[in-house]
Amino acid sequence: MKKIALFAAVSSFALALAACGDSDDASEDAMADNVEMPADEALADTPLPEADATAVAEEVADDAAADAEVAADAAEQAAADAAAAAEAATGEVE
Repeated sequence: MKKIALFAAVSSFALALAACGDSDDASEDAMADNVEMPADEALADTPLPEADATAVAEEVADDAAADAEVAADAAEQAAADAAAAAEAATGEVE
């Protein structure tokens, strides 16, 4: 009985699979000339960003100067902490 049920299930699956198939050639649907065309049309009205190189360079320089000041302050604080630790370790006070 199990063999008959298995055979019936397999044959119904095979018929369902065969009924869903389509014999059209899919390569004709997605050709380069008709796929890229909508993307080109979509981007045609998009303005390109304009970057002023001088303004960007000034901003980068300002950021670098600010970072250098922060680093200098941190180095000064680290030197002060090291001097305090050295004084504490030797017991000397200047």
